[in-house]
Amino acid sequence: MKNILLALLLLSSVANAELFKKSNVGVGVAIGGGTVTTVRDGQQNYTILGVNADYFVIDNLSVGIGVMSWLGATPTLNQITVPVTYYMPLNEKLRPYVGAFVRKTYVSDGYEDFESYGGKLGVAMILSPNSYIGAGMISEHQSSCSNWQDSCSRTYPEFVFAFSF
Repeated sequence: MKNILLALLLLSSVANAELFKKSNVGVGVAIGGGTVTTVRDGQQNYTILGVNADYFVIDNLSVGIGVMSWLGATPTLNQITVPVTYYMPLNEKLRPYVGAFVRKTYVSDGYEDFESYGGKLGVAMILSPNSYIGAGMISEHQSSCSNWQDSCSRTYPEFVFAFSF
């Protein structure tokens, strides 16, 4: 663990803000866990896998697309997300960010698909001219609540590792 922290500190010492410049493309990976509680199946634990790509339309403002799958329980969920994120240029190594997104979730096993929208707040730490990590919070709300779910709004943490080129 000490070696990982040392490597992150060394990488951040050579970082610059070119990462969030117009025309850059960012690619990220999502790996994690989550739970969904359904009326029929109760609480289900999932492994979440996904990828996303962002394009900086102007300095510090990206639009993107992401695909995620929730696997290992019933029902399976597959999501397509379209985010917009603004990285505030307040510091050379740390960038607070704010964003919004829309999402379509496809649900297996005869459950009803649904749409959601939300926002996020966090901080990105530039590790190198081509990579960053971020941590924040996401608040998500469903457009129409399905009768198979116990909740139609949720708040959860976000952890990001991304490359830009």
